[in-house]
Order: sequence, then C-alpha cells, then structure tokens
Amino acid sequence: MRISARTRYATRILLDLAEHAVNAPSPVSDVADRTGISPQFIEQIMKALRRCGLVVSRRGVAGGYALAADPASISLGTIVRCTEEFQDLAPCVDESERCHRAQGCRTRQAWQRVSQVLFAELDAISLQELLSGEVQRCAGATGPLDGDGEETA
Repeated sequence: MRISARTRYATRILLDLAEHAVNAPSPVSDVADRTGISPQFIEQIMKALRRCGLVVSRRGVAGGYALAADPASISLGTIVRCTEEFQDLAPCVDESERCHRAQGCRTRQAWQRVSQVLFAELDAISLQELLSGEVQRCAGATGPLDGDGEETA
C-alpha cells in the first residue's frame, strides 16, 4: 500500500500553512516557492482540502489560503481520508456488499483489522506533532522525513 503524491503534497502544504499563514492567508505563489510544488497542483489539492474543511480561502490582493483549524486538531488520517480516492485495503473492508465472497471470506477480518490499526495510527499523528518534530522516525528509515522530493500530478 502506498499513499499518493496528492496526499504527501497535501500534508506538505498544510504544514507550510501552519508555519506561515498564522496572521494572514498565504498566496499560492508563496506556498509554491516554499514547498517546491507547482501552483497548478497546489490549486487542485486546495479544492479537496477546502471541500473537507481543512483550509479556508480569501480572495483579493491580501488573499490566499490558511488552515481552517488548529494544527493539533488536523490528523494525518483526516488528510488521507480527504485526498485518497480509496481508504480501504480491500473493496470489502467497509462495504461487504461490494464483494460476493464477503460472507465466507477468511481474509476480510484481517484486512479490516489492519485498516483499523493503520487509521488509528494516522489519526494519532497531528500536524502540530509534525511541526514540532515529535514524530519519531521509523526504525530503519533513511533520508528526509517528508518524502522523496519528486513531483507528480
């Protein structure tokens, strides 16, 4: 299982807004300069984040985007639910009617359990924890904590 670039970049954008849009909204051009994400991709992501109530926008000369809530109340789980098309590990995890084998399936409960654990962990990590560096690096991890630096649409 792998999260999309959209989710990684949404998290990076929200962290940027938490750091820089405290007193006034940040224009897309400023967010793009600071995050290295193209303005076009930022606008696409912002539509989803606005729809989910994670950011607010202001039009005009002093316009831009800002967080709609305190960084401590925005979890990675919320971001994933907002940006990923599918959140379940298998089609039958949340909706048994999506699979004709759900009733007798020996693996469905395992996928449900893993999905619950995964989202419990994602829900336990807030933007504030990421900002403050409270999130510990996974054992065996190397490289920067925020991803691989490549941009894809």
